[in-house]
Amino acid sequence: MNEELNRLAGNKNIINYIKAQRLAWFGHVHRVLDNSTVTKVYEWSPALTRSLGRPKNRWKDDVKSDITRMKITNWKDCIRNRTKWKKLVEKAKTSLKL
Repeated sequence: MNEELNRLAGNKNIINYIKAQRLAWFGHVHRVLDNSTVTKVYEWSPALTRSLGRPKNRWKDDVKSDITRMKITNWKDCIRNRTKWKKLVEKAKTSLKL
């Protein structure tokens, strides 16, 4: 029920919360070592080609659209600075536009 979901989420905007968590994970993925399993999976690309038609949205595409929507231009530098990235993630929980 919607009432129960609102109660569990604490009346937070669940879409913004999910997008912020996605940004937090994106920062983590970019900070881990190059030989970790997470990095290998993130950088893996299939040998097959995509089917015809409009391409499906990838996780990476959604994250990059969130970054551009928040007008973060130097995201690579921000990710290396954990406290700065954490502040941006907290800002995303309240300010991402749908």
